[in-house]
Amino acid sequence: MRNIAVLVSGGGTNLQHLIDYSFTSGKISLVVSNKKDAYALERAQRAGIPALHIKKAHFEEDLDKALASYKIDVIVLAGFLKILSSSFTTKHKDRIINIHPSLIPSFCGKGFYGLKVHEAALTRGVKITGATVHLVNEIPDGGRILMQKAVAVHDGDTPEVLQRRVMEEAEWIILPQAVDNLCKEI
Repeated sequence: MRNIAVLVSGGGTNLQHLIDYSFTSGKISLVVSNKKDAYALERAQRAGIPALHIKKAHFEEDLDKALASYKIDVIVLAGFLKILSSSFTTKHKDRIINIHPSLIPSFCGKGFYGLKVHEAALTRGVKITGATVHLVNEIPDGGRILMQKAVAVHDGDTPEVLQRRVMEEAEWIILPQAVDNLCKEI
């Protein structure tokens, strides 16, 4: 069984779906947030999962200590709004997964996160969007794609409505599957 750490910055809806998923090859052993008031920390505590807030100063150094302490094998970025350094991503090569709310290579990279992705998709007028699970490297949203799932864009969608549909029809399905697959592979 592989130990999984989930890094979050906000409410933790993707975290909740990871908590609820029946992993065959891994278990969530740690939740870390860079925001002390992130509701995701409460979600983790309610599920009996150790939850830590790590302050901005020395974040990656302190994160590495926590990862070692909990013997973490896989790191999942689930609504984690901090870019990790190339030295950190290289150290944990092929062990960090991210979920992105579009079909990469569309609407991705630096500055594309949260509602901004859906606003850009609607502005561009795409008819299909979706979500992508990928490995993390030194380039934001530049790692190898593991899974993608398409979602229809409807006339009259707002960024909030589209965001919810992408989460429900894609993110909450493919993220747990991709994490379990990576746990099986390593």
